[in-house]
Amino acid sequence: MSTLTLCNATVFDGERFLDEPANITLVDGTITAVGAQHEGILVDAAGRTVLPGLIDAHFHAYAVALQGLGNELGPLSYSALAGSHRLAAALRRGFTTVRDVAGGDLGLARAIEEKLFDSPRYYFTGPAFSQTGGHGDPREAHLDTCFSHGHMCQIVDGPDNLRVAVRNAFRTGAHAIKIMTSGGVISLTDPLEIPQYSPEEIRIITSEAARRGSYVCAHAYSVPAIRHSVENGVRSIEHGNLLDADTAKLMAQHDAFLVPTLAAYAAMDARGEELGLAAVSQEKNRIALQRGQQAVRHALDAGVKVGFGSDLMGELGDEQLNGLALQAAACSVEDLLRSATSVNAQLIGNESIGSLAAGKTADLLVLDGDPRQDVDFLVSEAKGRTVIQAGAPVFDSLGLLEGAK
Repeated sequence: MSTLTLCNATVFDGERFLDEPANITLVDGTITAVGAQHEGILVDAAGRTVLPGLIDAHFHAYAVALQGLGNELGPLSYSALAGSHRLAAALRRGFTTVRDVAGGDLGLARAIEEKLFDSPRYYFTGPAFSQTGGHGDPREAHLDTCFSHGHMCQIVDGPDNLRVAVRNAFRTGAHAIKIMTSGGVISLTDPLEIPQYSPEEIRIITSEAARRGSYVCAHAYSVPAIRHSVENGVRSIEHGNLLDADTAKLMAQHDAFLVPTLAAYAAMDARGEELGLAAVSQEKNRIALQRGQQAVRHALDAGVKVGFGSDLMGELGDEQLNGLALQAAACSVEDLLRSATSVNAQLIGNESIGSLAAGKTADLLVLDGDPRQDVDFLVSEAKGRTVIQAGAPVFDSLGLLEGAK
């Protein structure tokens, strides 16, 4: 199937919906034209919507449990095998690219590159950096035990140690650096609001990343933590649920991105207790849940580039598409689709994905109807979809490509 044209589709090109139905031609994994052309195998896509493959910019392949040391110190072989299933499921939903911001490694990336299993295109940071007692420190206060690093987080304190840790992360294949600059929901000993890491420590991390031609993303919830991060060179704020209008303006001035992760809070609110989420985490989650959609609106109003992430742990991984529904409730469907395609591509730094135009990589998601009329076409796994990654069909519950090979 070296040349294929999807005909008469409603098209969202990564920025907007085209005014008229259009044809999209794919040749050897690349989009060669969007318009009225007819080439190769013709597939009637009338009534269907074609958009770029989705991008999840806050994914956790190794998050095999909702909380605790199991994610960090369990057998890495199990985490990798479970992660392969999490990744394959994300691809079937239409996520052709993910950014793993706290975990992943060269071994998993190599297995994906060698096509040992179906997976989205994979960017990883390796373990996120946390100060002692910060969000990435999984120890309960009463435990007298050592913890230095695990599969998802590592404890690094002090400018000199952080400089070495950043350099080593890039040596071992990291796409970017993830740091914890505020408390979090599942960590047990740190309030949400208080900033973490000193300004000097953050500047060491961001300057090292910049010299490498990369960037830093920061887990941050509160206004003080978000300000602390972007003023010291952080490129993307992950979560940002307590963002206010003035701080959103500051983010825009610094050209920082916001990556909301609304699915995680709704899922933990609905299912956390039955899965053993600690009481202190349930309370912090309620605070984050109440403010998340408002933060998205503040960011968009201020002109912040808003991406999309899921941040789902353990058994909650199946809530990924619900994150799209929750974000759609805070903005237009067109804004949401930009977030999950072209904005995330810009954040990751790969603008060959996230849009539909000649010369772009042929990552496509075909929906059975128009999500502007019914968002369920996008967010419901029960609705049919066809997923194409780099020109190759990887999932086709619509049966759209039957006989097209």
